[in-house]
Amino acid sequence: MINMKKILFFTSLLFFISFLANAQKQKKKQVRGEKIKALKIAFLTQELNLTAEVAQQFWPVYNTHEENLDLLRNKGRAAIRKQLKNDGGFEGLSEEDAKIFVKNKLDLDNQILLEKMSFTKKIAKVLTYKQILKLQLSERDFARELMRKYRKKP
Repeated sequence: MINMKKILFFTSLLFFISFLANAQKQKKKQVRGEKIKALKIAFLTQELNLTAEVAQQFWPVYNTHEENLDLLRNKGRAAIRKQLKNDGGFEGLSEEDAKIFVKNKLDLDNQILLEKMSFTKKIAKVLTYKQILKLQLSERDFARELMRKYRKKP
């Protein structure tokens, strides 16, 4: 009876510790994401030389655009992971399933393109086309710099 209580206690303790560790990992991931977003805001604001008035109009449109892109990309990734899991990995994928994958990927790419076109149309009311081009180049530069920074960290 005492052994059963000890086993139950230690099992509960292990479960609780693993739950806390996972929660801390998720919190670190969320903090890192927020930090990256803040760095991106500062970087783009500086690169685009946004005034306070323009920034006030720009950021809500930009944030909505980023959320839409994230939703599209996450939806695509989730579908791919689910399909690969169901097929037993890449090697288990049939030619017909691969054909469907390619079609779905092209459809997703098209949806992303439509989102980008819609964003450009909306943001052209706030930024000049030179600034829009600078935004596109600056987003790429930020991503490269971020990758370079995180590649150096262990």
